Amino acid sequence: MESSPWAGPRRPTVVRLLLLLQLFPALFVDRGGAAAGVDKGTSVYPAAVVYPHHSRQISWKPRVFLYQHFLSDDEVNHLISLARAELKRSAVADNMSGKSTLSDVRTSSGAFLRKGQDPIVAGIEDKIAAWTFLPKENGEDMQVLRYKHGEKYEPHYDYFTDNVNTVRGGHRYATVLLYLTDVAAGGETVFPLAEEVDDAKDETLSECAQKGIAVKPRKGDALLFFNLNPDSTTDSVSLHGGCPVIKGEKWSATKWIRVASFDKVPHAQGNCTDENESCAKWAALGECLKNPDYMVGTTALPGYCRKSCNVC
Repeated sequence: MESSPWAGPRRPTVVRLLLLLQLFPALFVDRGGAAAGVDKGTSVYPAAVVYPHHSRQISWKPRVFLYQHFLSDDEVNHLISLARAELKRSAVADNMSGKSTLSDVRTSSGAFLRKGQDPIVAGIEDKIAAWTFLPKENGEDMQVLRYKHGEKYEPHYDYFTDNVNTVRGGHRYATVLLYLTDVAAGGETVFPLAEEVDDAKDETLSECAQKGIAVKPRKGDALLFFNLNPDSTTDSVSLHGGCPVIKGEKWSATKWIRVASFDKVPHAQGNCTDENESCAKWAALGECLKNPDYMVGTTALPGYCRKSCNVC
């Protein structure tokens, strides 16, 4: 008889939760999507109930799961309405400095929504925490994205290679993509290095999506994938991308979840140091005024070049 995975010494809480997710990836809590007796298009929030039939495993290498009808139509429309007027060209993190830079690798437009910005956003964040078994405080602000015809995000990793972006909360352990619209053609999320299964390819997928395991964007669905292995090492097969939109327009929202709390301030406000050796050069080029969030920081999170910007 095989031994139970729960046998032996009592496991730490986090380890037991992660093991539960490994064994039962579909047992997620739903508070706003479609459910037995609840119309997909309503904003009714029933009591917390488990709906395992809503979720299915897409891949094991990397670990990818799809939850159908995770969001109601009202929730989807609310996220889009909050972001529409705030859209700006999306940026990527520079591999060396960690600074946000514009790149042809990513051509979408996006806007960030503050954590708990309103009751609807807070409710969605609660659902994500319940689904992933990961603390709400580990999540970053949600980013809403719009992809027009031809716009895409080339294959990339969500974990970091610099030492700047991991100071607050560590690596991005998991990513949740919320699909806010249907897309007539293209716009799939593709995992080029995923371990292929024997199932026949979907001929309706775009050429980009044929290069790996892919998921079509469907309004209200949510995609969960892990950027780190269970032992906390980076997962090299978690490479993923957003295929070009061929027909229609794609809206989505991303919630990145860190290893540790993203809400905790890593440095005291009065700390007068530079966290990057290039701070003096950037300050001389005017970055203290051009990029104040990174250089100087905010009340909640001090910047990385406070000394060179003469703010302490």
